[in-house]
Amino acid sequence: MAHKVHPKSFRLRELADWDARWLNQKKLPCYLEEDFRIREFLQKKLKDASLQNIEIERFAGKVNVIINAARPGLIIGRGGKGVEELKKELERVLAKTKKVKEKRELKLDIREVKNVWASASLVSQWIAQQLEKRITHKRAIKQALGKVLTGKEVKGVKIEVAGRLGGSEIARREWIKRGQLPRQTLRAVIDYAQTEAFCAYGVIGVKVWIYKGERFE
Repeated sequence: MAHKVHPKSFRLRELADWDARWLNQKKLPCYLEEDFRIREFLQKKLKDASLQNIEIERFAGKVNVIINAARPGLIIGRGGKGVEELKKELERVLAKTKKVKEKRELKLDIREVKNVWASASLVSQWIAQQLEKRITHKRAIKQALGKVLTGKEVKGVKIEVAGRLGGSEIARREWIKRGQLPRQTLRAVIDYAQTEAFCAYGVIGVKVWIYKGERFE
């Protein structure tokens, strides 16, 4: 069996950074549970906003939640009303975790993802949506591949789907690759994401790798 490593965890020391940036050994289980609750709530609440990822930073008496989305206007709302409502609901979610008894200031920072087709997370979500709409997996993959390769910064891409493709009884795996993809090079900037498409005949997994060149210190 091959030893497979997550592309981001493989590069944490060199290029990538953690999505949760805090350290507290005494309250680690409580804060970790809070992080899971925050992510779960936001992913359900902001389904239509095309979320790329959610970053959480913690300081003394302060929690900073950074939301990277392709459609920030849906989150902000008219005059910033959407952010205020979202903040209140998020404070209620944090209040449910009774283990942490301290007053903290909650801050929401919403950032726009400018190039949607250069984000592996958003590309995998788009493919999953197409599969849920009963579009054939080959068509969805080829359409996504063509749109990703139009970006100047993209030098290689690989898309893989696995499951009961087309409703067949036996599950199988299919993938397509274009350009370079040096997955064992530490200085290579590779954006990776995995999503699941919930179809009538079962769950189909979608994986996307996007290679954006090399970065030197």
